Amino acid sequence: MIQIAICDDEAYMIDLLSEKISTFFNKKNIEISISYFLNGLDLLSSNKTFNIIFLDVQMNKPDGFETATRLRNNGFDGFLIFVTIMREMVFNAFEVQAFDYLVKPLQENHFNQTMQRLLTSIQDHNKKCLLIQKRNEWDIILFNDIIYCEIINRKIYLHLKNNSIIDYYDKIENLEKKLDDRFFKCHRSYLINLKYVKNYKSAIAYLTNGDAIPVSRLRKDDFSVAMLHYMKQQRLGG
Repeated sequence: MIQIAICDDEAYMIDLLSEKISTFFNKKNIEISISYFLNGLDLLSSNKTFNIIFLDVQMNKPDGFETATRLRNNGFDGFLIFVTIMREMVFNAFEVQAFDYLVKPLQENHFNQTMQRLLTSIQDHNKKCLLIQKRNEWDIILFNDIIYCEIINRKIYLHLKNNSIIDYYDKIENLEKKLDDRFFKCHRSYLINLKYVKNYKSAIAYLTNGDAIPVSRLRKDDFSVAMLHYMKQQRLGG
């Protein structure tokens, strides 16, 4: 079951979004559960875990962007979709890794396209995984669960989003071949998942788990290009 939250300070918009979301997933025979919030504080204080959150931008404090920032800081790693009347405000979406935005009044065609891309991302993006052999045992790690990879003295350390670390012996060149283009080798000792980049300045990539990873001088331009490409791919549905 897909857990969905709608946060909007206008009840009619909650009803409209709920109807459209339910209709879309019903046609796909996918079971969903929708929770409703009239402000960001109620959403932030909820104990529920959500896969998708629709957030109105123009709300009383905290507004949609502040609410999204606090959600990410609290560990939310699902899909964020902003609902706004002002297109230009969506440029702030980069900072909170928003999947897309919907402009009020909602347009049927754009809504359905966004939802289809969202469903495809949910179904496909998380399926890719890394197989790790340690002696006679195998671990299966979803790409989406890896925040970054680090190599120290011929040993790979996978830093995962649940704050655990898996280590095994391999070369970072071999690991790089097994991963996809959401990962970027920003330094000879690091491969980072672009999904978890929160900020970048002064040759340091700041990740959502609080770690700061150096970006080498020779790779800084390529890193900017890779980050923009990744964001574009997310915007276009992968």
